Amino acid sequence: MRDTRLISWIKAARKDFEEFPEDVQSDMLDALTLAAEGGKSDKAKPFKGVDGGVFEIALRYRGDAFRALYAVKIGADIWVVHAFQKKSKSGIKTPQMEVDLIRERLKRLKEALK
Repeated sequence: MRDTRLISWIKAARKDFEEFPEDVQSDMLDALTLAAEGGKSDKAKPFKGVDGGVFEIALRYRGDAFRALYAVKIGADIWVVHAFQKKSKSGIKTPQMEVDLIRERLKRLKEALK
């Protein structure tokens, strides 16, 4: 049996995630569970906007795009740091405002877990 890591949430990320459609939540939880078990879902990819160890789960649902970002290198848990519905019209690029928010949350999380 594998050692499964806990999945922890930044409160604001959990609140946003709970607004997602149930099908999206279910698929994202499956991907997070796979990460907690040491694997990586085919729906998750490294997030390039920050230092290593952060992954983005990207799902399309009824024409909308949903994202959840989690960190695997902060503490013992898998940390979900951000969840949002992407509304950008600028292609696949994550809006800078979202990247800044992700960076800020990662910084605060690292400080809180020291």
